[in-house]
Amino acid sequence: MLNKLILNKTLMVISLISVSFVLYGMDYVLLGNVKELTIWFLGNLAFLPVYVIIVTLLIERVLKERERQAVMRKLNMVIGVFFSEVGNRLLKELSVCVVSCDDLKRHLLINATWKEQDFSTTLEYLRKSNIIIEASLSSKRVIKALLVEKRSFLVSLLENQNLLEHEEFTDLLWAVFHLVEELEARESFDDMPQSDIDHINGDIKRVFGHLSREWVMYMQHLTHDYPYLFSLAARLNPMVDSPDPAVY
Repeated sequence: MLNKLILNKTLMVISLISVSFVLYGMDYVLLGNVKELTIWFLGNLAFLPVYVIIVTLLIERVLKERERQAVMRKLNMVIGVFFSEVGNRLLKELSVCVVSCDDLKRHLLINATWKEQDFSTTLEYLRKSNIIIEASLSSKRVIKALLVEKRSFLVSLLENQNLLEHEEFTDLLWAVFHLVEELEARESFDDMPQSDIDHINGDIKRVFGHLSREWVMYMQHLTHDYPYLFSLAARLNPMVDSPDPAVY
């Protein structure tokens, strides 16, 4: 196999050199001026390093972009598993803690008719909105139970080295880990001082902000690359009170 590869490269080099000789031979036959041919040859030779630099930079840029796209496709697969396992349910449970959640839900009712502008508008709304969190005792218990149950899965996500390429998703995971540690550190949520309640609400707000934006961007990715997955994800929208997987 290696010998065949070397043979192919040798034949390619010989072919290119032969083509060059043929072309210079045609120039000599047509022009008959060795001096001019020599000047052209030296001129091209002088610019050869520049050609090599330009071609190398362009090829390197193309290869890096392809590699980045390949990494992002793998990352979006991991993000898809995250939302299937815990993200969608966590988003639904956290949304219960949002004060005046109806306005938020209206911006997150993603469906099959959404276009690029709809996603951009929603992401801008999420970046600018200052949501208020007021988690009840029951909400804290449900969120704690969910995150403790999924702790091993979340830990396995951090073992994926490719996540270092996705800073926003890594921030989301760290925010989720911090929240589960805060909730797990408290045996009871009864008789909490207001300062502690505000602290937990702040942690929930941080997770919800990261989670909602990542979810919208993931849904936007599905519309481009995996429309059949987007169709099901839109029907199972966690922001819908009673999601229905059936196709009508």
